[in-house]
Amino acid sequence: MRQIKIGHSPDADDAYMFYAITHGIVGIDGPEPAGHSEVLEDIQSLNARSMRGELEMTAISAAVYPQVADRYRILSCGASMGLGYGPIVVSNRDRSVESLRGGRVAMPGVNTTAFMLSKIFLPEVEAVQLPFDTVMDPVAAGELDAAVVIHEGQLTYVDAGLTKILDLGEKWYDETGLPLPLGLDCVRRDLGNEWHVALGRALRRSIDAAFANNADAVDYALEFGRGIDAERGEKFAKMYVNELTVDMGADGEAALRELYSRACRHGIISEIPPLDIVRVPPS
Repeated sequence: MRQIKIGHSPDADDAYMFYAITHGIVGIDGPEPAGHSEVLEDIQSLNARSMRGELEMTAISAAVYPQVADRYRILSCGASMGLGYGPIVVSNRDRSVESLRGGRVAMPGVNTTAFMLSKIFLPEVEAVQLPFDTVMDPVAAGELDAAVVIHEGQLTYVDAGLTKILDLGEKWYDETGLPLPLGLDCVRRDLGNEWHVALGRALRRSIDAAFANNADAVDYALEFGRGIDAERGEKFAKMYVNELTVDMGADGEAALRELYSRACRHGIISEIPPLDIVRVPPS
């Protein structure tokens, strides 16, 4: 029997999105009998796995898609897109973004979309790569000038005594008028189109079921909230599971093209990848 490995991060938004698949509320009706398992790893690890083509379906950073476009197709559902918000840049004092020029800035992994956005929007800085959940520590201690913060840190930086000096999602929206594509769900090409659509339908039904059973889905998501309270946990999950997660639509596709176009102009990627999107119909 075919075995389908599904990779996603142990984050509140992904947990909310996959709630119904995880709990057997939604099944996967493929073209042949198959079993499935979930692989929960941080997004940098999933990015690395995608480059090796290890998982049949996986979440990835939008920034890594140009490197795996030959192996994977993008699902029209399951994307994490900021609607006028996104990763933030924080410091231990109020300062201008330009004052960071030549400074040392903590950043998550080089394959994250946050890193790509930093290369697009920040002045020239020395990037200090750290695990995403530790980037604020050396800034609070005065050892680094700033940090690019993702995940729950976007809501908890004040608790660490830090000040937001730039919201990269807000900056993106001001310049483009588009949502900010941060994460994608992709399916491996060699599965074939029938499996691509079947996996996409299962994910879309899971997202719909989470909205329909919000309290239970939020309770499950809070198990992955990394120390934040229920109110902030639900807020974080809903920030990145929104209407564009159900279907990215024309705005989401335009946002991806704009992201890769800007990355190419800045020399971050060598060419703009073609967008090969699996259109997932409503349930």
